[in-house]
Amino acid sequence: MDRKKEVEQIVTSFLPKEEGYQKTVLEAMNYSVSAGGKRLRPMLMLETYRMFGGTSKVIEPFMAAIEMIHTYSLIHDDLPAMDNDEYRRGRKTTHVVYGEAMAILAGDALLNYAFETAASAFVLDEGNPAIGKAFMILASKAGVYGMIGGQVLDVESEGKEIDADTLKFIHIHKTSALLESAMLIGAVLAGASEQQQRTVELAARELGLAFQIRDDILDVTGNTDELGKPVGSDEKNHKNTYVALEGLEKAKEDVKRYSESAIDRLKSLPVRNEFLYELIEELIDRRS
Repeated sequence: MDRKKEVEQIVTSFLPKEEGYQKTVLEAMNYSVSAGGKRLRPMLMLETYRMFGGTSKVIEPFMAAIEMIHTYSLIHDDLPAMDNDEYRRGRKTTHVVYGEAMAILAGDALLNYAFETAASAFVLDEGNPAIGKAFMILASKAGVYGMIGGQVLDVESEGKEIDADTLKFIHIHKTSALLESAMLIGAVLAGASEQQQRTVELAARELGLAFQIRDDILDVTGNTDELGKPVGSDEKNHKNTYVALEGLEKAKEDVKRYSESAIDRLKSLPVRNEFLYELIEELIDRRS
């Protein structure tokens, strides 16, 4: 089976049924998750899990959960109080379709449902201590010391001049954190050693930096049809970007540097996954 289709089927199998008095928010949740996208985080999680020899279905609730967390963050990012974007992945954003209040609730619901979904892993494999550690990783990387922390500084930095270290903090927390979560959970659930887990986490951090810098480049050089969202939104929202701070050529060089370092770290492990290396290379060369 095609890997993206496999991941898609796993993620959608955990989505809630659209019924009951709360049907509208359930529809908004599913609309947002079903909008497509790369399914990068669950795919990285699954491929890292497989790289270390994992074969159980215990990974699947975590795959769905991390995509729900990623999607909730996009719903809230698109809100009028944040980036005020009308398109995401080529479709109208959730707040445009369902209204601002319901979009806020859909984001809140997805975050809560993500942990409800991940918690089902405890039943799938009772007594497995790795599940508790994976659950903690999922929570911490998405929280105030992870993704939310990066978003806070991103919001507070709008319209201000910041230095490279501040921007790197934003990128590591806002973007890298969920990629670290995905790959680290895969490694933990497959039984990787502490040292191997640390190598995976650092590789994911560099992948996240390369991914975000590439995103900043595409916001300048891409086009709306390929991106599925308007270009130039960073400038419109007075965002600090790597391109604005370091210039386009330096940004391209650093994408290459970070991505190559991430792949080198993974290749230093005693296990291999050629598809994972290819996936990282494709992400860095992407046009959307």
